[in-house]
Amino acid sequence: MSTAPDDRPILQRLAAIREAWEANRQGVDVDALGAQVAELERRMQEPSFWDDPASAQKVSAEHSRVAKRLERLRSLEADADDLEGLADLAAEDPEIMGELVESLDAMDVRLAELEEERLFSGPYDTGDALVSVNAGAGGTDAQDWAEMVLRMEMKWAERRGFDVELLEASAGEEAGIKSATFRASGENAYGLFSAEKGVHRLVRLSPFDSANRRQTSFAGLEVAPVIEDDGDIEIADDDLRIDTYRASGAGGQHVNKTDSAVRITHVPTNTVVQCQNERSQSANRMTAMKMLVSKLVERREREREEQLAKEKGGVQDVNFGSQIRSYVLHPYTMVKDHRTAFEIGDASRVLEGDLDGFVRAELLREAERRARDAA
Repeated sequence: MSTAPDDRPILQRLAAIREAWEANRQGVDVDALGAQVAELERRMQEPSFWDDPASAQKVSAEHSRVAKRLERLRSLEADADDLEGLADLAAEDPEIMGELVESLDAMDVRLAELEEERLFSGPYDTGDALVSVNAGAGGTDAQDWAEMVLRMEMKWAERRGFDVELLEASAGEEAGIKSATFRASGENAYGLFSAEKGVHRLVRLSPFDSANRRQTSFAGLEVAPVIEDDGDIEIADDDLRIDTYRASGAGGQHVNKTDSAVRITHVPTNTVVQCQNERSQSANRMTAMKMLVSKLVERREREREEQLAKEKGGVQDVNFGSQIRSYVLHPYTMVKDHRTAFEIGDASRVLEGDLDGFVRAELLREAERRARDAA
């Protein structure tokens, strides 16, 4: 989010905050949220609650998410009301004016976060995400670019406060990576990372070309929701091809000594997952199967959206192959999103994980598209 100072007059900022607050709380039933929290707490107090640990964990996680949202709404409302009184006092006290400006800045950030929450409407948006990066066309340059994209996305996840776990990384022949997958765990991780899926294009002077010529490289990013149970996805054993290989990369003495890494291919859909971060082959296989279920669920949802788009006579831009963003490092520096036209001139800032503006613009565009489709 932007950290630039807001030079608008105080009264104008106050009016804008009040307007944004009123717009954001429309359609939010605070009483219903309170009732939901009370019902979840009632279930958590039942003597048999922990008899089913898996179910209990889901209820606890849901309680934490809903209670946090309820508290956020209530505190925002109270703080928005307090700003009016603080503004009256600030007119005669410079110190209070400084406090008011800080409060207004903080309120802008909190309202932006609240508005962001309203953009998540999918069944898996609030959950964790599996993010996969794959090198595309461009040889060694593309593999190096894929590693840069991986680092950028992981740094953004950490900036957002997500827990990040690298599950697999396949090294390139000379540099970079061929592919990698990490899990981002935290509220709305899947909904946020969904705005990043697609092809990322890099234009730069190649560090791997002796003539230092300009090179265009591509890296693809796929996102799947983390599915903790099989749900209604059925996978037949005969549909799976399971390979083992030696893990590579960080991992201590265990790495490269046993064939502990696992690659699973779902033959009917040619969906491939792999895991190498666990210490045993069985643990890697278990994690890889969960990854496979998640990717098959994402594939099913994508196909459903594509079918709906066909029925409405439109073309839904949800394909992995759709180029979403260009990163230009030569002859000038700029990062531009082709879906929203949002751009930043400081490419290094973006590569260090400053993706909020791009993601927010895409989430707003997608929300507007859904509203048009529903009309």
